[in-house]
Amino acid sequence: MAGVEGRVALVTGASQGIGRACGIELARAGAKVALCARNVEKLEEVAKEIAANGGESEPFKVDVANEEEIKAGVKATLARFGKIDILVNNAGITRDQLVMRMKRSDWDEVINTNLTGPFLLVQAVIGSMLKRRWGRIINITSIFGQIGQAGQANYASSKAGLIGLTMAVAREVASRNITVNAVAPGWIETAMTTGLSDELKEAMRKSVPLGRTGSDLDVAHAVKFLASEEAGYITGEVLKVNGGILMG
Repeated sequence: MAGVEGRVALVTGASQGIGRACGIELARAGAKVALCARNVEKLEEVAKEIAANGGESEPFKVDVANEEEIKAGVKATLARFGKIDILVNNAGITRDQLVMRMKRSDWDEVINTNLTGPFLLVQAVIGSMLKRRWGRIINITSIFGQIGQAGQANYASSKAGLIGLTMAVAREVASRNITVNAVAPGWIETAMTTGLSDELKEAMRKSVPLGRTGSDLDVAHAVKFLASEEAGYITGEVLKVNGGILMG
């Protein structure tokens, strides 16, 4: 796909789920991929899968809640690949609790990982993009950043904040041919949803107009498009990948 082949992408949370799918799909499209997450063993498995399909990637241990690890990971990626063209801010966590019972530590941990981490990554990679006057920043937000969710005041706030960050940075760097967009998944089958009861999963499925929950590939395909040259006139956008739960 034009605009992806030969590019260098950095993907956070790439050891599993949506991040893993994004890394594999970008590599399949011809990008070189820096796979970043806390679990290096899982990253190495993803790298082996990419290599088996003829792609090129490198695993880097990066906890996005740790500013020093972010800086080290970006520095290592630049040393390995020479540039960073595409950033996929995917890493995220949940610490669910009703707001009246939510601990300050649960709030801080989710905000630091889901919002501050992406902010720091944007700061760390933007120089490489500005230098080449080309870049794609794609933030993985959530439908709950748009409609809210009971028991997830921290998570919903972090994802709503990520949408605001997306739009603000998009305005700052548009003149340099750098686009900044968000992808907002709905009900997606990932490690985060495996622990849900069968009854809740069925209720989730019935709430989706398309009649099914989404897959990590549904999100990865949207990310791959936004990373491409074909999406060069799209910026500051929130692309909904939710099967029709939220329209308009």
